[in-house]
Amino acid sequence: MRIGEVAERAGVSVRALRYYEEQQLLAPQRTSGGQRRYADGAVQRVRWIQLLLGAGLPTRTIRELLPCVESGVVTTDVLRRLGEERTRIDEQVTELVTVRDRLDALIATAEQPGPGCVRVYA
Repeated sequence: MRIGEVAERAGVSVRALRYYEEQQLLAPQRTSGGQRRYADGAVQRVRWIQLLLGAGLPTRTIRELLPCVESGVVTTDVLRRLGEERTRIDEQVTELVTVRDRLDALIATAEQPGPGCVRVYA
């Protein structure tokens, strides 16, 4: 597949694919003319990269995890790293829930203002 086709199927930009290549997350073959050609599994790999980036994992960690994700074989070192990342994500979730709850309280106050409060409409 050509770079534009992979980008379209995976829902990412061509620039993102070039970045993934630069970060050694994706390794296309090159034609004699220098064009990138991707294997059939490239779209699925890009989707995994997107999910892991969305979870906040750095590219160096993703580079280590991708072979395990794709093969289903996990070493003890990778298992430890996954546990660390899960703990970090859990902490982020807790923080986000706290922020959401505070926003809910502010919204409730704005919708039912008390004395001295002004209702604000967007």
